[in-house]
Amino acid sequence: MIVDRNITKYIVFAEDTILNALRRISDNKNRVVFSVTESGELEGILTDGDFRRWLMDQQTIDLNQPVSAASNKDFQYAGVGDDPERIAAAFSDRIEYIPLLDRQRHLVAVARRRGGAIAIGGCVISAESPCFVIAEIGNNHNGSVELARRLVDLAVDAGADCAKFQMRSMRELYGNAGDAANASEDLGAQYTLDLLSRFQLSHEQLCSVFDYCKQRAIIPLCTPWDRESLTVLERYGMQAYKVASADLTNHDLLETLARTGKPLICSTGMSTEAEIIDAVRLLRRHNAQYVLLHCNSTYPAPFKDINLGYLDRLKAIGDCPVGYSGHERGIAVAIAAVSRGAKVVEKHFTVDRNMEGNDHRVSLLPDEFKVMVQGIREVEQAMGGDAARRVSQGEMMNREVLGKSLVARCDIRKGQTIGAEMIEVKSPGKGLAPYRKGELIGRRAARDLAAGDFFYPADVDAPRALPRSYRFRRPFGVPARYHDAVKLAGLSNLDLLEFHLSYKDLEVDFRQYLRAPFDLDLVVHSPELFAGDHIMDLCSSDPAYRRRSMNELQRVIDVTRALAPLFKRTTRPPIVINAGGFTLDAPLPASERASLYDVISDNLSRLDAKGVEIIPQTMPPFPWHFGGQRFHNLFVDPADIAAFCRDRGYRVCLDISHSKLACNHHKWSFQDFLQQVAPFAAHLHLVDAAGVDGEGLQIGEGDVDFKALADQLDRACPRASFVPEVWQGHKNDGEGFWYALERLEQYF
Repeated sequence: MIVDRNITKYIVFAEDTILNALRRISDNKNRVVFSVTESGELEGILTDGDFRRWLMDQQTIDLNQPVSAASNKDFQYAGVGDDPERIAAAFSDRIEYIPLLDRQRHLVAVARRRGGAIAIGGCVISAESPCFVIAEIGNNHNGSVELARRLVDLAVDAGADCAKFQMRSMRELYGNAGDAANASEDLGAQYTLDLLSRFQLSHEQLCSVFDYCKQRAIIPLCTPWDRESLTVLERYGMQAYKVASADLTNHDLLETLARTGKPLICSTGMSTEAEIIDAVRLLRRHNAQYVLLHCNSTYPAPFKDINLGYLDRLKAIGDCPVGYSGHERGIAVAIAAVSRGAKVVEKHFTVDRNMEGNDHRVSLLPDEFKVMVQGIREVEQAMGGDAARRVSQGEMMNREVLGKSLVARCDIRKGQTIGAEMIEVKSPGKGLAPYRKGELIGRRAARDLAAGDFFYPADVDAPRALPRSYRFRRPFGVPARYHDAVKLAGLSNLDLLEFHLSYKDLEVDFRQYLRAPFDLDLVVHSPELFAGDHIMDLCSSDPAYRRRSMNELQRVIDVTRALAPLFKRTTRPPIVINAGGFTLDAPLPASERASLYDVISDNLSRLDAKGVEIIPQTMPPFPWHFGGQRFHNLFVDPADIAAFCRDRGYRVCLDISHSKLACNHHKWSFQDFLQQVAPFAAHLHLVDAAGVDGEGLQIGEGDVDFKALADQLDRACPRASFVPEVWQGHKNDGEGFWYALERLEQYF
């Protein structure tokens, strides 16, 4: 059992709205809030289950009602001074949290089962949380407040979650009151005492540095080496404590720390397993929240002595989150520790390893620390889970290009029995996978196939979707290429075709495919990839690269103008572009984006765009450029997009999949995104999305709520046209598009 006295994250007032209570439940990651009166008396409890039960009893849903209307009044509670064993016995499969009340029924603490999340500041340490990264500044400020503040700034820039220091009372800590001149001390002790006597910050100075941490939005922590220092830190309001390896066996101080009720991060260096077990018993006896850090207290620690495998054993001993406090050279071990389950990583931090003091030599420089944090975050993303393996979006793209499919070796008539001799395997991999050959053999052909035609899943699975006339409140069409445009246009009552051009299409005469005029409107989607692996980037820092992108876009404009006379309904055909602004290794900071929008706007104004409308496409955070993932920076943020359109007079192609992925990644409200961007939408790509990079999914197979989307788009951009831009929707005579239109029709 853990007794959590940091109750702010659990509390809502009875007069707060149910909506605010749900937000607090989401924020605290504990699935529960406690509703209190203005005087602090506990009024009720609201869990996920309580909310669902309340919801089912409502005729109309009003989340602006007070939370007291939905909270559960029949709850288990205990007195704050009750016997811990009696409190622990009250837990069950149904009861995970027990409020602890004083005699006036004020909520003063929350008891919960061990293994839950530990909150420190705005960070949560749990099995699901990102690693909590501590920059151990310690005494590397060498007695200078100015250097301490500079180290805090550098820790923030390096991506640390926490800046940690140490506080000592030399008088209380050392038998000789910290006299470095005491000739009877051993050489090592004399050296340490000399450093501490010269490089200590006063308690008041350290507290001012803690204040500075808060100004810089980084969590300050401190290791108290004695009771006097702990008293100072408690008076200051330190929200958690780091326990030094040297004090894991100091049960008097450890017990005093546990009695504060604050989370404890405990290093285990220099301790035997038996001593670690004794410390854990003490912490449990006091219902402490704690993390155990695996540590080898050698400066620097030899790699052979580190034994990261002990993290598993440590987790079993502590029944708690575990982490790693490293004194070895470099960053590889700390990153590896995260792959072994470390949820806290602590490394010493300095501006110069040659400065006086033992810790400097095992410390990371700011740039090294930043690379370590980046490595930790990359490993966290790569860890995944034990779910069944699926093919990623990039693999799907490469699977089509590099893979193989089943094709007809000869003409096959509808109804004819398919034999093995009628099938062969060819590239690319856009059809039925070769391992499904056995499913074809002996089956009657569902359609006529010419030699070389691909077999598709619909040839062995459920009947394929067939085109028909559709009814929509806005103009609609499908994506097309020159070679299939005539066929697709004749299959349904389309209002437009959106030509997805490749760079090779710019080199051919489209008139060999398109002759008679179409009673349709026209949209053109510019290529993003051109010959020589050139990806369009109108704001590249390389002038030659930028000029080529402009030249390629001018070719697209010229082709569009030539196409326009073949489309009777078009007046000023829009050209969808990916304007550029991607990076290879990391996203750009927001401060650098504004100037790139200026460059794009300037370059677009230099093009001869008479008779067409350039509409940049909203972009995902991680675009797939022919099977490889990059970082996108422009036309991702809704405020940026709206400002670009408003200030420069442009409209956009609102790609629903791209924009939903951006919201998923950045944890933005998709509704708010649409509210800002949709009024500037000239054209829509309607398609589903999942996660942060699962784009182009079939309608209904991802995260998008299409009913809510339709309502919002009807209000914001009722005349914007759309196509279902489903990944590989063109296969098998547009089968994926017809599925999508079938599903979209019920909403739009």
